[in-house]
Amino acid sequence: MKKSLAVKLKTLPSKPGVYFHKDKKGTIIYVGKAANLKNRVRQYFHASISQDAKTSLLIEEIADTDWMVVDSEIEALFLEAEMIRRYMPRYNVLLRDDKSMVYIRIDYDSNYPTVNLTRRPLDDRARYFGPYLSAYSVKEALRGLRRVFPFAMSKPYGQKRPSLQYYLGLDPGLETGRTPLKEYRKNLKNLMAYIKGNQQTIVRHLERDMEQAAKTKDYELAAKIRNRLFALRDIKKQVIFGNKEFLDISKDHALAELVRLFELNKPPQRIEGYDISHMQGTDVVASMVAFVNGVSNKSQYRKFKTKLERNDDFSNMFEIISRRFSEKNLHDWGIPDLVLIDGGKGQLDAALKARDLRHCSNIPFIGLAKREEQIVVHHALSNIVLNDKVINALGGYKIENGKFVVINLPHQTNLIKLLQRIRDESHRFAISYHSTLKTKHQTASAIDTIPGIGPLTRKKIIRQFGSLKSLAKVSEADIAQIIGKHKAKLIKIWLN
Repeated sequence: MKKSLAVKLKTLPSKPGVYFHKDKKGTIIYVGKAANLKNRVRQYFHASISQDAKTSLLIEEIADTDWMVVDSEIEALFLEAEMIRRYMPRYNVLLRDDKSMVYIRIDYDSNYPTVNLTRRPLDDRARYFGPYLSAYSVKEALRGLRRVFPFAMSKPYGQKRPSLQYYLGLDPGLETGRTPLKEYRKNLKNLMAYIKGNQQTIVRHLERDMEQAAKTKDYELAAKIRNRLFALRDIKKQVIFGNKEFLDISKDHALAELVRLFELNKPPQRIEGYDISHMQGTDVVASMVAFVNGVSNKSQYRKFKTKLERNDDFSNMFEIISRRFSEKNLHDWGIPDLVLIDGGKGQLDAALKARDLRHCSNIPFIGLAKREEQIVVHHALSNIVLNDKVINALGGYKIENGKFVVINLPHQTNLIKLLQRIRDESHRFAISYHSTLKTKHQTASAIDTIPGIGPLTRKKIIRQFGSLKSLAKVSEADIAQIIGKHKAKLIKIWLN
């Protein structure tokens, strides 16, 4: 062990947190959590403790160690999961599978909002929080929060009386009108704010409501709010849905590399990624994904359908960026600190022209070209200053190509991994939307052309027979049972 590392380990605190082992190049090779950082990290370097083969190889490569202190072991668990997803260290083999991650899903806008866990977020307008590594820990946290913010986990059918959960104070009793929908949604807003980390704000609001209830002599309500406050204090001792990983982003290695490479004034808090998807100019769509402090924020994702169907990615990108940076969308969605375009020089050039047309030239734009994962920067328009020393320190090089600079960095650098995650997520989101439209058109396009058949009849046909191929195999009498003799005859004439 190097002398400098030995000296550094002496400053380890006896607090919970997450530690980062690095190799001699500064690359993070392992992320771990600890209830006591001082004891856990030092164990790696005790000769008396037997290690397995993998751990022995890891220890041989450790040249430096960093750590982040958090408030509780549960926070350390959540933070460890996020850091592994972000840096993908090669020694964290067991924790690199995204299928182990869980999200909290709240379908706030539905007529019967519910709160539950899912491993696969969908584009269904629900609010998603996470990901979290341990489903058990999140379930335990929600179990405690449910005492404070009662919520439904599923919609009951045919139930005419309140459930036992309602009498236990865990369910709003929405199905029997015990709680108005407006009041229930207000309660869910407080739950979402708490999950986001705004614990102190929620406590102040509850204290204010309790005082108002006491002043109006509604002592029953005041006692109910008081009990919620007591429950909140108990929860804080057990589980904290903290946002520590979002607070001290100066310690985020990928964002730090980004700041140094482009000489930014501060780490970009909001990075947006864009991609185009279509099939030879049909069903042309685009995606916008948002990463806040290096973490995906699915509630901020947006999708676009182009106004014209064309097999021209440059024109499509120009249209999408023009629409994104309209005055209305800038006001409603906010302003990004950095924009990543999925593509090379052509896509980036089109995006920059659209940006400048909207008078947003102060926002830096970069591209990430596929195959070689090259960072593309426009000399004059990208609003970025390149630091050649940082490129060399990261083991990369740059190529001047007309009005563009192409930066080649090793794929294992933290910065490239972050940009890959943003690019891959924008690509996935665009493909998902395009596939939905394509499937919809493939299913309905042929049946749409049958004369005399309206949308309601088409729905019946698709529901019963599934496809045009299946429809052609059945008899006129079978079709008539579903939509009537007259329309069945029209369809058979058209099919023949």
